[in-house]
Amino acid sequence: MPEGGFMPERFSSMATYEEPGQLAIPPWVVFHVPHDSIEIPHWVVEQYVLSDDELAEELIKMTDHFTLDLFVPKGYEEQVVRANVSRLVVDVERFEDDSQEAMAQIGMGCVYKSTSDMKTLRGDIAEGVRQRLLEEYYFPHHQRLEAAVDKCLQVHGKCLVVDCHSFPSKALPYEGVDVDAYRPDICIGSDDFHSPKRLIEASVLEFQRTEWSVSVNDPFAGALVPASKYKLDNRVSSIMVEVNRALYMDEKKGVKLECFSKVQAQLVRACVAAIHQDSSCA
Repeated sequence: MPEGGFMPERFSSMATYEEPGQLAIPPWVVFHVPHDSIEIPHWVVEQYVLSDDELAEELIKMTDHFTLDLFVPKGYEEQVVRANVSRLVVDVERFEDDSQEAMAQIGMGCVYKSTSDMKTLRGDIAEGVRQRLLEEYYFPHHQRLEAAVDKCLQVHGKCLVVDCHSFPSKALPYEGVDVDAYRPDICIGSDDFHSPKRLIEASVLEFQRTEWSVSVNDPFAGALVPASKYKLDNRVSSIMVEVNRALYMDEKKGVKLECFSKVQAQLVRACVAAIHQDSSCA
């Protein structure tokens, strides 16, 4: 974790983690947690045109808060690949090359220039500065992900990447949809090549058993796979699970609700049950 940097006062005291119980999570599962960090190193803060208060608000809106706690029970930390810095520093789920990244057209490629409401976050940055951001935060993250997946393949002959996300209960302006558009409790994201049909079906069923509403690839779609394996290695499976933040946190204050531990236990149970139902992942 980078030392120092921007840390809003409201985030300085996080609620403690409560273990939801021992669950049989297979050792070939990798939890990818790309967007729950709020860490912004000092040298990056200087690039922004926002005030401290504006930056704190942007962090509340754009962070997938507490997804590490939500998805990963205590004792499974070695199966996690987590981004060490905020997506406002670099977004590790965007393509490195802006010409390949659709979101770059609105200033939200791997190095954001725009805020969630399409205002200026950064001005133009020198190519050398962009390269430093990639070398310090983007490339090392993907190297860790590649290494974790390769280890699973070497030891177990297969790997499932669970891409762990959350989303706001009301669409943000950058999404380009009606703010009052329907938002499910759970969104499952899939990839045609890497997401087994049975895994998607089982995931929908298990989350519905929790009496949560579920959509597939709506409002967000896709599932991350390491670049070296994408569309090439069917031993690597992937599923994205997005959780509506209204289920577990105060979206204005950026803190956990009292029901957090219950939601956490239900989420982990549903994910693990779905994995064990899928014959391709068993």
